[in-house]
Amino acid sequence: MIISNIRLPFTHTKDQLEHKIKQMCGHNRIYKYQIRRKSVDARNKSNILYVYTVEVYIKESEYIEKKLLLDDIKEINLKCRPVIAGTGPAGLFCGLYLAKAGLCPILLEQGNPVEKRAEDVNSFWQKSQLNESSNIQFGEGGAGTFSDGKLNTGIKGTLSKEVLEVFARFGAGEEITYLAKPHIGTDVLRKVIVNIRNEIISLGGEFHFGSKMHDFAVSGGKVESVFADKEYKTECLVLAIGHSARETFALLHQKGVILQPKPFSVGFRIEHPQKLINMSQYGILNDKLLAADYKLSEHLSSGRGVYTFCMCPGGYVVGASSENGGVVTNGMSYRKRDAQNANSALLVSVTPEDFAAKHSLSGIDFQREIEKRAFSIGGENFNAPCQLLGDFLKNKTSDSFGDVSPTYLPGVKKADITKVLPEFVCDALKQVIPKMAEKIKNFDLYDAVLTAAETRSSSPVRILRNDEFEASTRGIYPTGEGAGYAGGITSSAADGIRVALKIIEKSRKV
Repeated sequence: MIISNIRLPFTHTKDQLEHKIKQMCGHNRIYKYQIRRKSVDARNKSNILYVYTVEVYIKESEYIEKKLLLDDIKEINLKCRPVIAGTGPAGLFCGLYLAKAGLCPILLEQGNPVEKRAEDVNSFWQKSQLNESSNIQFGEGGAGTFSDGKLNTGIKGTLSKEVLEVFARFGAGEEITYLAKPHIGTDVLRKVIVNIRNEIISLGGEFHFGSKMHDFAVSGGKVESVFADKEYKTECLVLAIGHSARETFALLHQKGVILQPKPFSVGFRIEHPQKLINMSQYGILNDKLLAADYKLSEHLSSGRGVYTFCMCPGGYVVGASSENGGVVTNGMSYRKRDAQNANSALLVSVTPEDFAAKHSLSGIDFQREIEKRAFSIGGENFNAPCQLLGDFLKNKTSDSFGDVSPTYLPGVKKADITKVLPEFVCDALKQVIPKMAEKIKNFDLYDAVLTAAETRSSSPVRILRNDEFEASTRGIYPTGEGAGYAGGITSSAADGIRVALKIIEKSRKV
C-alpha cells in the first residue's frame, strides 16, 4: 500500500519514521517499506518538516523486487562492435546497456580515467596548468563529474527512475531514488563512475582513454570506421561527446553531418553566505541537516529569460576551462554540502539571432569571444574577473571584498564584469536581480560575489537526428547534452539508454 503525507520534524530518527508508518497503516508489524519521495516543507519556518510518501509491504509475498529494463534480453550480435565516443552520463549508460545486451561496446575517451582526471583538474585549480584533453569538461564521467552531481530533472517516466536506480546500485545511495531533489556530490559521483566502468568491462566492453575520435569514414552514406588511437571498424557510432567538444563539432560540420545552432545561456556565478540562503528559505542560520537551495527565473518583456542554474548549496566556484586563452566558471559541491558559500549560475538566454556569424557553429564563436575577454581581463593566467554585486549594479570596479570571500580556483582578479559579458546580458541581469531579491531575501546583498564567465550551461549545437535516433549520416547516433538532446546528468543518462535500446532493437531486426 502507498501512504502519503507522512510529516515529521526534520530532526526525526529512522525509528520515529517507522513508528509513524505503522500508525498510519494500522499494522504493528510490517515486512518492508520503501521511501518513494522525501521533500522539505518550510512554509512554517518555526516548524520545518520532512514529508514522505512510502510504499508498505505487510507480507513478504507482497514484496516483488524490481527488474532492470534489459534483464530479459538475450545475447545478440552486430557485424562489428558499437563504438561510443565520450564517457559522460550518456556514453556510460549507453555503454552499460549495450554491454548488458552482449554487444561488447568500445568506449573512446579523449581524457583520462576519473582517478587521473581528478589530478589533472586539481593541477589546473592549484597551479593554473591546463590539460586541454583532460579537465572539467573532458574525461571519464563528463562535465557533470566535477559539479554538485544534481539528479533532479524535468523528464518523467520509467527511464528517469531507471537512471536513479542504477546510480544507487553502483554506490550513490538509496536516498537518491526518493529525494525530491536528489544529488550525489562530486566526491561520491567519482566512485560511482568507476563502478559503472568496471561493470561494463566485466560484461565485455572496452575503455580506451587518451583516445580522441579525430575522424571517421563513410561508405554509401553509412559510417564504416572510426579513427582514434587506431582504426575501429563499426557500423554503429554513438556520439556522446559533451557540450564542449568543439573540435568534434567542427569535424562533423566538415564531413557533412547536419548540425544547427541552438539557444543556450550565458552569465556569471553568484555567491552568497550559505547561512543567508538558509535563513531566507528555512528561517535558520545554520544547520548541518539542511543546506537550503533555490531556483529562480524571470521573463523580460523582450521575451528573454533570466534564471539561476546549477545551484550548489555549501559549494565552490571552480575553473572549468577546456581551451588555453579562455576562462570558464562552474559550480560544485561535495556530498555534505558543508562549505561556507552557496553559489549558482545566473544566466540570460541567448538565441542564434544574437550571434554575429550565421552558420551552424556560430554559438561556439559567441562563447569563445566571452571566454577570451574573461581571460584577458582576469590577467591571462586563468584567474577569473570578480566583482561585488553592489558594484556591478553601480558599474564600478570593486576594490575589496566584504562579507563574502570568492571561492573560485585558480584565483580571481577584481574587475568590471560589464566588460566581459555582452551589454544586453548585463542589462538583463541588472533588471532582474532586484526582482529575485523579492523571492530570496537579501539576494541583492551588496557583498555577494560575482565571478565570470559562465558560458557552458548547455550545448550551442544540435546534431540533428531522425526518429531512429540516427544523424544525417546513417549509423551515427548523437546522444546526450552535447548532441542537444538533454540538459543534465539524469536526462543525458536517460537519452543514452534510449539510444542503446534503439540500437538493440535494430540489431535484433537485422
